[in-house]
Amino acid sequence: MKSSIFQKTDFRSRRAFVTQMASSMLGLTVLPTLAGTAQAATGTIKSSARQKIGGKAKNVIYLYMSGGMSHLDTFDTKPGAETQGPVESIDTAADGVQISQYFPNLAKQMNHVAVINSLYSNQGAHAQGRYFMHTGYTMRGTITHPDLGAWCAYHLGKSNPTLPGNVKIGGNSAGLGGGFLESSYAALPIGNPESGLQHSEMARGMTQDRFRNRLKRLKSMNKQFAGQYNTKQSRAYASMYDEAVKLMKSKDLETFDLSKEEDDLRDRYGRNPFGQACLLARRMVESGVRFIEVDNKGWDTHGDNFTRVEEKSQVLDQALAALLGDLSSKGLLDSTLVVLATEFGRSPTIQFDRNLGRNHYPQAFSCLLAGGGIKGGLKYGSTDEEGREVAEDMVTVPDFNATIATAMGIDIKKKVDSPSGRPFTVADEGEPVEDLFA
Repeated sequence: MKSSIFQKTDFRSRRAFVTQMASSMLGLTVLPTLAGTAQAATGTIKSSARQKIGGKAKNVIYLYMSGGMSHLDTFDTKPGAETQGPVESIDTAADGVQISQYFPNLAKQMNHVAVINSLYSNQGAHAQGRYFMHTGYTMRGTITHPDLGAWCAYHLGKSNPTLPGNVKIGGNSAGLGGGFLESSYAALPIGNPESGLQHSEMARGMTQDRFRNRLKRLKSMNKQFAGQYNTKQSRAYASMYDEAVKLMKSKDLETFDLSKEEDDLRDRYGRNPFGQACLLARRMVESGVRFIEVDNKGWDTHGDNFTRVEEKSQVLDQALAALLGDLSSKGLLDSTLVVLATEFGRSPTIQFDRNLGRNHYPQAFSCLLAGGGIKGGLKYGSTDEEGREVAEDMVTVPDFNATIATAMGIDIKKKVDSPSGRPFTVADEGEPVEDLFA
């Protein structure tokens, strides 16, 4: 049997071809990741018993501190220790919970927050650490694993049929996404949160009649092609257009328009990319987007750690406090899990030869969880008196991911076969931290 050029090309090439075809033929440039109706390009799914905890989080806002956030200078302060440096601790709205002086606004919201001070990773480089934190698996050359957003989209589907189920605002997506699942489960990327959803309108000069005629012609071509190549990939391509056109005609496009918000609320979040991205994430939650990741770059503080962490913390403090307060006032926090994560911490040893910097430190670091059925106002786990080693209740990266997945109601024991037939779960062998659930 003769093989066509299309058969010989790989999946990424075919996807790029169809995306370009959509742009040139239809005047349509909504990204193909909006296609969320196709099933995963994997084998069978093996179910396990329903979990008894979690399941209250209908949406997730995942705030990622890219570069490695210093735990000692943020949420695991060690008053009086030499490793602490000049940063002081302050009391919070949660009894017995202190955090860094850099977070005065967040301190008022800490009754909603669970601080995990006993994270442990075995990945000390950025790319590997970022991959591990997002997927729960170590990076391998033979397979790419889905990240949490893709797993969420796969297991739970969409709650709003018009909008994507998985969105990433800003940041570095290299090596992350749908993994061995179909590309439809990968995040829709948004660069500038204040620019709305780019390329979501018909091209200039494209009339409704011409647009309808091109769609009609394309559907005819797809019908012929699907009859010959009835694969999951081709079905996903066909559904992509319906999804994109549906969004173009929907009022849900207003979700991406921050000008709909009052100026004083936008000011409260902070007039910067991260603050406005957090506000956009809240709007997406209201519209039914299940998983939204917001990237906050610049935490790689090998040099001048204390000045840079203070600057980064001011932006984070304002945005996160506003987000938690906003979600709470709208009655959304109980059903929205807010995650603050990073790939590793920074070294307790201060590098005096690098202008008081801190190096990579995966042995012990901190992350936060709030809302979505998580107990607030507590610290879980601890490090030793200098913040060097986990002293109590270690939480591995797969455990952390298993806790997030459990909060979302995903069965962490459910196995999904990759195209090669290997079974994988959402968080490898991680177990949820049950004590964190209300």
